[in-house]
Amino acid sequence: MEKPRALALIAHDAKKDEMVSFVSKHREKLKDYDLYATGTTGGRILEACPELTVTRMKSGPLGGDQQIGGMIAEGKLDGLFFFVDPLSPMPHDVDVKALMRLALVYDLPMALNRSTAGIILRSSRLAGLSSTSSTPEAS
Repeated sequence: MEKPRALALIAHDAKKDEMVSFVSKHREKLKDYDLYATGTTGGRILEACPELTVTRMKSGPLGGDQQIGGMIAEGKLDGLFFFVDPLSPMPHDVDVKALMRLALVYDLPMALNRSTAGIILRSSRLAGLSSTSSTPEAS
């Protein structure tokens, strides 16, 4: 049996509406994924799309970013959609950089905006290929 595909969804405060809008637009495709989201983002997604299965982690600054990072390192995710607000100060900037570093190290598709997330969602990489075959040890 093939393991379900898994995506992590994170959005900065100024990008939460955009993430909810994106997920709502793509809800039919996303219902086939195990979704993981940081606290507030996950709550907002569930309000808008109650039919989706979303596992909520802690809020980003309270450890949710690290929880997602651990999932990347363990090969449990097939993609990361992190809608970043480049115009607002980021008090937990180190967490953002750590997630980006892990996505790069583990060759995980990562979208920082709606356009790239749409491309990744349509790609063959998420259509059935798992990121677990691209761990640094396998390279």
